[in-house]
Amino acid sequence: MPDSAVIALDAMGGDFGPEVVVPATAKILSRRNQLRIILVGDEATLRDCAQRHNIELDDRISIQHASEVVGMSDEPALAMRKKKDSSMRVAINLVQEGKADAIVSAGNTGALMATAKFVLKTLQGIDRPAICTTIPSKGGHTHMLDLGANVDCTAEHLFQFAVMGSVLTEAIDSLERPRIGLLNIGSEAMKGNAQVKAADEYLVDAPLNYIGFVEGDDIYSDKVDVVVCDGFVGNISLKTAEGVARLIGDYMKQEFKKGLYNKLAGMIALPVLNAFRKRIDPSAYNGASLLGLRGIVIKSHGGADVNAYANAIEIALVEVNKSVPKQIQEHIQPLLQSKSA
Repeated sequence: MPDSAVIALDAMGGDFGPEVVVPATAKILSRRNQLRIILVGDEATLRDCAQRHNIELDDRISIQHASEVVGMSDEPALAMRKKKDSSMRVAINLVQEGKADAIVSAGNTGALMATAKFVLKTLQGIDRPAICTTIPSKGGHTHMLDLGANVDCTAEHLFQFAVMGSVLTEAIDSLERPRIGLLNIGSEAMKGNAQVKAADEYLVDAPLNYIGFVEGDDIYSDKVDVVVCDGFVGNISLKTAEGVARLIGDYMKQEFKKGLYNKLAGMIALPVLNAFRKRIDPSAYNGASLLGLRGIVIKSHGGADVNAYANAIEIALVEVNKSVPKQIQEHIQPLLQSKSA
């Protein structure tokens, strides 16, 4: 994959700020020779952090000073209006000005969405951006959207999410006609609320590979590539899955510590356990796409470590090289026309 791109990083955002972003920058640049990174944040803080991590600032790593920081608890609307020199806002501005090809931020999700939508605007034919991420599944992974950007959605919004998810999956996974499922409380036609039923009617008639309703357990199967839902349902589904994964991990640790026999069994099973941990490692899936914008915006988990944040940068790079916003724009208009015909 080509790695020529300029990516702006909101270096002050997230739980750990520069202490994760700066080392992640060095990590990603060590394997992407043509990639350039712009660290956005307080210049003195970033220079000090780079020095402590023995990272040299050169033509591939530059700093764009920003005097303010959007806190994780800041109200999105206020952060957008009042903190115009925040690291988040300045990084988004770099994309809007054409000085960067994408932005990655681990900061306040609501503020990131609101500011990105205000600065970059949505693509023609897209009413609302949606948050999309990959989730480990039996088939490798599943793309799911929306995951919290839009709590209340119309059938039209769900239809647009399906189009965007299909385009993203086709571009990222090089998968022709990805299978799209609409998340519901059952697969029967009579089930679901009014919005889901109406969206189903839209999708049945669209030139997409729509397979119908899917249930929660189908997200982790190998029968669907894109799962579509509103942000309320999607966010709860994602957080529930993360909680169950942590619970299973904690239970396994407790059991393998009970007595000598269990400890020996744990040592014998260690290669299998490590392989299992690697397959479901959250860091390997970190980096959610804010789809529907006139620019590439990637949201990293606020508590991401260095490896996880580096993965989010990788996702941004892939979307730059695949021209995802352009592909969504090219696909959305014919589909919307076919729906209204």
